[in-house]
Amino acid sequence: MILPVIAYGDPVLRKVGVDIDKDYPNLSELIENMKETMYNAQGVGLAAQQIGKAIRLFIVDTSPFAEDPDLSEEDQKFLADYKKVFINAKITKEEGDEWPFTEGCLSIPDVREDVFREEKITIEYLDENFEKHTEVLDGLAARVVQHEYDHIEGILFTDLISSLKKRLIKKKLENITKGKVKADYRMKFPTLKRR
Repeated sequence: MILPVIAYGDPVLRKVGVDIDKDYPNLSELIENMKETMYNAQGVGLAAQQIGKAIRLFIVDTSPFAEDPDLSEEDQKFLADYKKVFINAKITKEEGDEWPFTEGCLSIPDVREDVFREEKITIEYLDENFEKHTEVLDGLAARVVQHEYDHIEGILFTDLISSLKKRLIKKKLENITKGKVKADYRMKFPTLKRR
């Protein structure tokens, strides 16, 4: 089932996710719904906060980046096949030079900004079968995972841009909270208090 994506301004996007266990209600159905929602919105990742749940769960599928002709054949193949579920993830190490990449977010439509992130991460997580993994990622795969990981920590990519850029996009962000934005997928906007 395709779920509405929670829009910028909703407090759930600022909540640090709590760990879950195998008994989390309807977990496999939730993961399938998240995948449907992500693909419907043409995203490369989706965190539980973006569908209104403050838990440590996110999914990624980097295959859209595999088409980049500037990447090596090996990198293209890796990105084409990199589809994962991350439960109770913890980034244990970030290293390497910070590099800029233009990021966007399904919860913040029509806003794209360069974000600097370290190029390499080590992450521990459980998959959908609750098997433990430790992975070292770099490049675009690391970037997508870092972005989604931030969501389960209550952080948005707009928190990581310069104060000047924040001022420049302030009106766009205000419009998103008011529902004055067009997206090609269902969204749920924060309910505003009337004065």
